[in-house]
Amino acid sequence: MTLYQLSLAIAVLLPAVACITLGGLWWCGARIPERFITRMAYVFYVMMFAAVLVTWFGETFVHYSPITVPVGMWYHTRDFHFEMKLRADGISLPFLGMTALLVGVISAFSERYMHRDPGFVRFYFLLHLFAFGCMLLYSAGTFDLLAAGWELLGLTSVLLIAYFQHRSDPVNASLRVFATYRITDIGLLTALATMHHAVHSTEFDQVMPGGIAAVSGPQATVVLLLLMFAACGKSAQLPFSGWLPRAMEGPTPTSAIFYGALSVHAGVYLILRVFPLIEASVLARGVIVVIGALTALYGTIVGRATADVKSSIAHASMTQLGLMFMELGFGWTTLALWHACGHAAVRTLEFLRAPSALRDTRHIHSGAMGQLDATGRIYEKLLPISVRTTLYRLAIERCYLDSIIDRFIHQPFQWLITTIVRIDHTLIGDPRDSAG
Repeated sequence: MTLYQLSLAIAVLLPAVACITLGGLWWCGARIPERFITRMAYVFYVMMFAAVLVTWFGETFVHYSPITVPVGMWYHTRDFHFEMKLRADGISLPFLGMTALLVGVISAFSERYMHRDPGFVRFYFLLHLFAFGCMLLYSAGTFDLLAAGWELLGLTSVLLIAYFQHRSDPVNASLRVFATYRITDIGLLTALATMHHAVHSTEFDQVMPGGIAAVSGPQATVVLLLLMFAACGKSAQLPFSGWLPRAMEGPTPTSAIFYGALSVHAGVYLILRVFPLIEASVLARGVIVVIGALTALYGTIVGRATADVKSSIAHASMTQLGLMFMELGFGWTTLALWHACGHAAVRTLEFLRAPSALRDTRHIHSGAMGQLDATGRIYEKLLPISVRTTLYRLAIERCYLDSIIDRFIHQPFQWLITTIVRIDHTLIGDPRDSAG
């Protein structure tokens, strides 16, 4: 194993080691000082960022090609094999560096923000688990391994949204996010099964050898639409945009790292990774552009009518993500890549500084004797008053998107599950009766 392969493996495994260490001490009932937790986070994330930089140097100036680390074969039969392989290339390395840097910044910010919180250890445990899921997702060399990181990302998102579990709103919001993730993840799992059936592998070099899709025609369109379905759920694209404002129920550091920086960009990364498939399907490219445009329009309209700063930033993130999807549909992959990295850095700063920004705005408003106009007012004046009233009404109701989803998706699913439970109790009886 070369130095650069070793550095890639270290960068991926360091957050897992931090998670296991902290979780083991917590499981044993040890009283862990806050200083120990934060100092361990500093050391691990500095080492992780340094390892990513070493890998980046090796990939750019030494190998001039992707760096792969074969970890081993997990499962093998005559027609199917599941190989663990890490990969660092021009797509994954910016996301790996962004993950190491921003998670380190969030861990440093949380030292004071979460000080003396009863769930301090739980917060850092989930933060380390989230970092490991991100590194696994962005460094995966196969779609199977990518799916593992994808699931860890979703799990930690749900648990941190419900961090304040003594209140009902965070718990209800986390359940809605969990349901959205579970529904859209069907697209990723079905796409993996289709790849196995068509190519007998999910390795990037087999599915897209030399940057050319190994599948074409209707098969490529089906695979890409399934992956697009999964990406829309993770990146809050229509019609799955309603969960993102609800995710603001978690602590501010998690809102910054999940829904401003890393988690919401997972869908963008997935589409970037399978871009050779996009080039093989004109229909899929059109769908990506339309969904991105509608989401950007939706986020702009609704964001202007939100009453709290975190929801406003969430809708602004949704708008930028829609623009990234449009860029990918038009084939501007480099622009979309650096747009995602720059947007992650800016949104992290905005979320972390939101309370201070509110205070500064009040001072400026007072200094201006209440004459400070809202931004964007000039664009509103271009529209007739009737159009502005209609748009404002739609924005207040979030374009009735949540009502439509509740009526045509959530309620039918709830009725189906309730019916199955009743039939099950009728046929085999209620287990609580036998227990009593």
